[in-house]
Amino acid sequence: MAFESLTDRLQVAMSKLKKKGTVKEEDVKEMMREIRLALLEADVNLQVVRGFTKRVGERSIGIEILESLNPTQQIVKIVDEELTKVLGSEAAPLNKSPKIPTIIMMVGLQGAGKTTFVGKLSNFLKQNENARPLLIAGDVYRPAAIDQLKVIGQQLDIPVFDMGTDTDPVEIVRRGLEQAKENKNDYVFIDTAGRLHIDEQLMDELKRIKEFAEPNEILLTVDAMTGQDAVTVAQSFDEQLDVTGVVLTKLDGDTRGGAALSIRAITGKPIKYIGTGEKLTDVEVFHPDRMSSRILGMGDMLTLIEKAQREYDEDKAEELAQKMRENSFDFNDFIEQLDQVMGMGPLEDLIKMIPGMNDVPGLDQIKVDPKEVARKKAIVFSMTPQERENPDLLNPSRRRRIAAGSGNSVVEVNRMIKQFNESRKMMQQMSKGNMPAGMENLMGTGVKGKLGKMAMNNMMKKNKKKMKKNKNKKNKKKK
Repeated sequence: MAFESLTDRLQVAMSKLKKKGTVKEEDVKEMMREIRLALLEADVNLQVVRGFTKRVGERSIGIEILESLNPTQQIVKIVDEELTKVLGSEAAPLNKSPKIPTIIMMVGLQGAGKTTFVGKLSNFLKQNENARPLLIAGDVYRPAAIDQLKVIGQQLDIPVFDMGTDTDPVEIVRRGLEQAKENKNDYVFIDTAGRLHIDEQLMDELKRIKEFAEPNEILLTVDAMTGQDAVTVAQSFDEQLDVTGVVLTKLDGDTRGGAALSIRAITGKPIKYIGTGEKLTDVEVFHPDRMSSRILGMGDMLTLIEKAQREYDEDKAEELAQKMRENSFDFNDFIEQLDQVMGMGPLEDLIKMIPGMNDVPGLDQIKVDPKEVARKKAIVFSMTPQERENPDLLNPSRRRRIAAGSGNSVVEVNRMIKQFNESRKMMQQMSKGNMPAGMENLMGTGVKGKLGKMAMNNMMKKNKKKMKKNKNKKNKKKK
């Protein structure tokens, strides 16, 4: 996962501060040396590193300690605030046209994942805004790019306009826009040609497309794994086309994170979306404050909540919450939840979004085997309908039968039932707005523990208010 190495280094740097009544200047300087090395190793631009460490150092020396935070926690808070500023302070929305369609021109070098991201972003808008996008295949130099876009369009049930490889790209865009207006598409994505490197011919073509289409957005697709080279590419495209924003791909890979931490500061252009995996649903709005929390190991509860809300409709969520409160959560619900959670992404990544969980020893070694999930489902499917609805019926003889029917040992069946019962207790606590005591202990009292608890409690309160607000809106519509 992205930033793991940087997260580890920053945590080590900040944990070296002792819990003192005041923070001495030499303590801050030592921490800043460690942070500077961590950022440089993450391939962050030198100019960005110097500015960041200078600001953090100046704010950290002689800080006024808040009642709720000790000196070390206060400095973590300063680092978090300054890191958020480097990343862009707040999420940048899409520049939308007052009348349809909104035209989005995607540009970037070959191999950055531009065509795939066209599919991801169009699907994101389709799912979240009920939009009707059209994709225009404007890369006439690579037949495979047109075929790839068509395949993506078929998978997502999104129309793709193409005229093959023998037509001028500007003419393709012209005809595609005509079709979009006829069909009243909300968004038009223009998938332009890429090169292995920037050249004059490519830029001339992109300028002609821009001049004709007058796009509302020119989004530069950048491969996060290219490090500081990504910043150079962004500067070149921006000078020629005046890009409006950046999308980062492959942020889930073995990347050091330098591109994300440098692009906004150097180019002034906001990062608008990030690709977080290989699936066409693996895309997120880029929130600087949330990314900063992830990098510092303080979790990202808001993104976790949003992922969950995308997987559930409100009626089901309310029904489930009621079951949790009444402690009537059964194995049928368990299977449904298991499928929903697995659909949100790798479980090990979701766990790290919970504040404080990065401090749990051995967490980085957790890998959820899909076969283990299948084994759990096999155990449940070997139960009778009555047993699934009433787990208290599962006496030893029934457990032996279930073990034989699912191809598991009795020990494995007992372990799964025990995990189910523990999960049910924890969910009942959380449904009442209480953080389970075990999680409180896991989050600890160290550098990030208190901040993590504060963050998690705030997120739980915000989510309660949000769900109540959505419910009120829904009730008004029904009336």
